[in-house]
Amino acid sequence: MLFSSLDPALQAHLLRGSAERRYEDDQIIQQRGEMADGFWLIEAGEVMVGQFLREGDFRAVALLGKGDSYGELAVFSNRPRIVDAVSRGQSTLRHISANRFLDALGNYPASMRALLGALSHQLQDTLSLLAGMRRGTNPARMAELLVNLAGEVRREARVEITQQELAELLGITRVTANAALKILQQARLIERGYGTIIVRDRDRLMQFALD
Repeated sequence: MLFSSLDPALQAHLLRGSAERRYEDDQIIQQRGEMADGFWLIEAGEVMVGQFLREGDFRAVALLGKGDSYGELAVFSNRPRIVDAVSRGQSTLRHISANRFLDALGNYPASMRALLGALSHQLQDTLSLLAGMRRGTNPARMAELLVNLAGEVRREARVEITQQELAELLGITRVTANAALKILQQARLIERGYGTIIVRDRDRLMQFALD
């Protein structure tokens, strides 16, 4: 995420001036349409990012965890937020003021270059994910999603997520998600547990997604 690309001194400066906020399970953290007066850094717990539908259901598009940040793009664009964010379980976040962030960023030119690189990388990942979701089978799409959720761990990784949440992230039914996971498990790429997916080999799972 973008915050991690900043100079450590700038990170420390922003954290010193940030407000710590705690949320309970299913508590709304931010809502679509709000002006972006800052961005968020997750210190503990997890956050589901997506949009509330007209019917009241929440459609998730990303699951973020400790160390992840979000909302920086809305700060840069100076436009209203386009996503809702909901706490998944108890969570602790830092709210970093937009003014403090933008004012301090000018004193760290290396961080500005790093942010540009991080933004480009994020855009490439998003385009790759969208392309894969359009062309791939459901098992391949599931494999790519799990690779992203597993992070940079090269070997075994534990992803705390339910089948319903995976279905929502891919925009498919729970039955379809279960069938895709079954195929991945039969290929010995993952193991399923209660609210947990164990990625056995991230590289093999990525290859499955690309084939």
